[in-house]
Amino acid sequence: MAIFKKPPTGGGGGRKRRSDIPEGLFQKCPGCNEVVHEIELTENQRVCPHCDYHFSQSAKERIESLLDPGSFVEMDASLHSVDSLRFQGMATYKDRLKKYQESTGLIDAVLSGYGTLEGIRVAIAVMDFAFLAATMGSVVGERITRAIEYATTERIPIIIISASGGARMYEGMLSLMQMAKTSGALARHGEARLPYISILTNPTTAGVMASYASLGDIIVAEPKSMIGFAGPRVIKETTHQDLPKGFQTAEFLEEHGLIDQIVHRRKLRPKIAEFLRFLGPAAA
Repeated sequence: MAIFKKPPTGGGGGRKRRSDIPEGLFQKCPGCNEVVHEIELTENQRVCPHCDYHFSQSAKERIESLLDPGSFVEMDASLHSVDSLRFQGMATYKDRLKKYQESTGLIDAVLSGYGTLEGIRVAIAVMDFAFLAATMGSVVGERITRAIEYATTERIPIIIISASGGARMYEGMLSLMQMAKTSGALARHGEARLPYISILTNPTTAGVMASYASLGDIIVAEPKSMIGFAGPRVIKETTHQDLPKGFQTAEFLEEHGLIDQIVHRRKLRPKIAEFLRFLGPAAA
């Protein structure tokens, strides 16, 4: 009789089974394929410590890393989307909204309000890609418009951090109307000679990019972000031409003049403060 019993396959005191490892504890970096612990990512503002790949950040994480601690005050938190078109499909629009509200803790795909950045008063709106791919519906457009109008009334800068898959198909034309509404509010903000800083993250596309995301007095982007209107396949099929290498990346757009500067996430807070001070007394 054997003195020691062999543990059953996959069990015992050896290596943990895959099912024993808590889900979400590690992330595989799309940039370098290295496995990174979630705690290390969180401490590094969700930037890969090996290759500097910028993972998606939630709207709350972005506000915490950008604004002064405890200074953010949310606006229009009670606004919520309604199913005006009575959209039908595999899941109703109401069901989808409820699902993403529970998973993200947000009412919709944008978080807006005001606070201070290195002591400078600012209004801010931050899109969250985890909520329905940050598609722009009527609530997203309304909250961003109200944040802009608040900034204009208070004579302070507005900062908008964009990340979006485009217009929200569940709301049809009501979604497309937000392009004009937000752009109009920014035009009045500009007429008041007040700063608007637009920050583009991965990805920023379609109706959002074709409206307020591209209207900043200063436009900055995170490294290697995908930025554009239509997808590469649609553009190629429409133009019947081969697209340039690196097309629709932040680096390509900076080289061709659409983006003013590419800023690493860890340097974003001091860089935005520098821009606001440069833009004059109205920003102070």
